Amino acid sequence: MSTSNILRGTFILTLGTMISRVLGLVYIFPFYALVGKSGGELYTYAYVLYSVVLSIATMGVPLAVSKFVAKYNALEEYAVGRKLFSSGLLLMSITGIVSFLILYIMAPVFSPMIINESSKHSFDDVTLVIRMVSFALLLVPVMSLIRGFFQGHESMGPTAVSQVVEQIARIIFLLGSVYIIINVTEGSLPTAIGYATFGAFIGALAGLGILIWYWFSRKRHLDTLLEQDKGNVEISYKEMYKEILLYAAPFVFVGLAMPLYQLVDTFTFNKAMLLAGVDSDTSGDTFAIINTYGQKLVIIPVTLATAFALSLLPAVTKSFINNESDVLQRQLSTTFQILMFLTVPACIGLAILGGPAYAAFYSYDELGGYLLTWYAPTAIPLAIFTVTASVLQGINKQKYTVYGLAIGVALKLILNYPLIFFMEAEGSIVATAIGYMASVVINLWAIQKFTGFSYSIVLRRGMLMTIFNAIMIAAVLVVLQLLEGFIPYSEGRLQAIIVVAVSGLVGAGIYFFLSYRSNLLMYLFGNRFSFLNRKERG
Repeated sequence: MSTSNILRGTFILTLGTMISRVLGLVYIFPFYALVGKSGGELYTYAYVLYSVVLSIATMGVPLAVSKFVAKYNALEEYAVGRKLFSSGLLLMSITGIVSFLILYIMAPVFSPMIINESSKHSFDDVTLVIRMVSFALLLVPVMSLIRGFFQGHESMGPTAVSQVVEQIARIIFLLGSVYIIINVTEGSLPTAIGYATFGAFIGALAGLGILIWYWFSRKRHLDTLLEQDKGNVEISYKEMYKEILLYAAPFVFVGLAMPLYQLVDTFTFNKAMLLAGVDSDTSGDTFAIINTYGQKLVIIPVTLATAFALSLLPAVTKSFINNESDVLQRQLSTTFQILMFLTVPACIGLAILGGPAYAAFYSYDELGGYLLTWYAPTAIPLAIFTVTASVLQGINKQKYTVYGLAIGVALKLILNYPLIFFMEAEGSIVATAIGYMASVVINLWAIQKFTGFSYSIVLRRGMLMTIFNAIMIAAVLVVLQLLEGFIPYSEGRLQAIIVVAVSGLVGAGIYFFLSYRSNLLMYLFGNRFSFLNRKERG
């Protein structure tokens, strides 16, 4: 396949993934308007469990199968990839059924582990939503395998289109069913949330339908490839799946990063809050603010910043393989600097504007804004972890990502109870931040050890960015104080949007102006945007 086709395929897959992520962020705002914090709490109990079980059931299959099939296709051993596909469909069907049965049967066991007896939700409510979301496990593992198979043939369209269709179908069903149950039939909130979680099955059904259509439309071409098979490689099922597991393990753990932290909260948050003397209603609301609604806002700067930084990583991998040490040093330095340049001000800005930001996207909630201010900075180590994990994957040292994640989650698990007991809801956020930072330290150490990378330039530029961020913070606080005098964001969403927009534009404007005047923008982006090269123009 030509380079232009490969780039086109990568662009299509990236575009599909980004559209799917944006849709996954946008739906939460009308969802909040329909079900509030109570509904978000119940929804997240089910979805966090589903996400963890799904990650284990699919075992990193899409990327692992893609890598495996691409390897043997390059050797013109097309039958090996088809053998994996045929047996993989059976295996993924079995893991899907088994994981569905485990989650469905264990739902009544999980419920009392998640909420307290005094909760506004009953154990039966939690059991219902967990069971409703578990049906998606029957389809998603199979869908993941088919996506990986197409990607291995350098065909990204099926994955991209199915992702977007899956997300659209899920959201339409989710919002539609919740609206009808609550506003038309006047049904109960747990029933509405049960149908909302069942939307994952509807979405998977739509996505799988698209993939089946692609399979039949391209089967003739795929069969033609089988006729060109060299037949020089004989590989047993044992050897094949051993190779797949080696490819898949790192992807499983990296994909589990945030769900594992949320899983710790799911099983410990309410119990610890009860020990701290917080009533169950307040505990449930704070859980929803942190793990449902706050999480969706915090992930926005992470998604945008890491997407830009990760676009540089294929070049990093190539430099490492070719032993181009100097080039690798420059690429890593640029990657980390861009990540810091974009992520830190976005997260700090979100923290400063916690109150008006929460009011703008949802509704005015003093507790919501306060907890968002605490939670937003945790996105910084999460973004660094995501990028450093990809770097370690690129240099084939992904096992250190697994070590780092395991230590981070263990710290979260150990610290969650005592920190929540002493600090209440803020303790959960602090435990998450400590866990992420521990993982980041291990990843950064591994990168330095195996590439010889020096962080001196990154630290020096980081100090400059810190000064710019401090100036930005001061300016935004002044603007915020002025605006609150005649545009109180607590009185309506429009006022909150104005406060966020004006304060955000002032902060971003000052930050980028300082970066431009100091030539920081030129050093980071000059190769990509020629108009930033002030020296050349001067």
